[in-house]
Amino acid sequence: MTATAPVPTSTTAAARAVDITKVYGVGDTAVHALAGVSVEFRRGQYAAIMGPSGSGKSTLLHCLAGLDRVTSGQVFLGDDEISAMHEKQLTLIRREKIGFVFQAYNLVPTLTGIENITLPLALAGKKPDPEWLDQIIATVNLADRVHHRPNELSGGQQQRVAVARALVSKPEVIFADEPTGNLDSKSGAEILGFMRTAVTELGQTIVMVTHDPVAASYADRVVFLADGKICGDISDPTVDSVIDNMRRLGD
Repeated sequence: MTATAPVPTSTTAAARAVDITKVYGVGDTAVHALAGVSVEFRRGQYAAIMGPSGSGKSTLLHCLAGLDRVTSGQVFLGDDEISAMHEKQLTLIRREKIGFVFQAYNLVPTLTGIENITLPLALAGKKPDPEWLDQIIATVNLADRVHHRPNELSGGQQQRVAVARALVSKPEVIFADEPTGNLDSKSGAEILGFMRTAVTELGQTIVMVTHDPVAASYADRVVFLADGKICGDISDPTVDSVIDNMRRLGD
């Protein structure tokens, strides 16, 4: 029998997984997406998760973010064990402590940029901190576009709105799933630069799934997955070091 890890009273980890598994389906058709993953992501760090298609990287991100339930193991956001929470508690945690950036921008088409950015706060019945909001809009370089609707913005501008929306509630951690997947290289580089600035200058924490070595090189750390297990972990990644590690996964 596997011993249950003691619950910490305090941690420097923004998000942490302890021996988590995720199984989809049952019997002969069961898919083991995660097979005993233990990993933590520090506060104030920009981390990337990489791996071949089907390695479990998006499943890990979704479990860490409380978007998907683990089959076994524990998931912590800071000191809170979100894997033990019921849905109402999880909804509050996601609204108040987590920011999301996805490949499909997920903007509300009838709202302006500024309305999309402040939507999470509006849903929570809160008003934005004016200084923080101005700082975010300046960081993502949107001052002249915030009153436009999504169909009046380029893909890169829409994703900038999505990044600003993720930042507006001062979340404990931002989870990004292939945030540059729908963008050209120039727009993608802008988004990655904005996210890097959010960590370096605004003190945010970002955990990002990507398949792109260039995107991963913006991070402080890259965690590699294969077959649902952690199989590598590097700090201060470069494009070349990421490619070398990905090649090893393919051997």
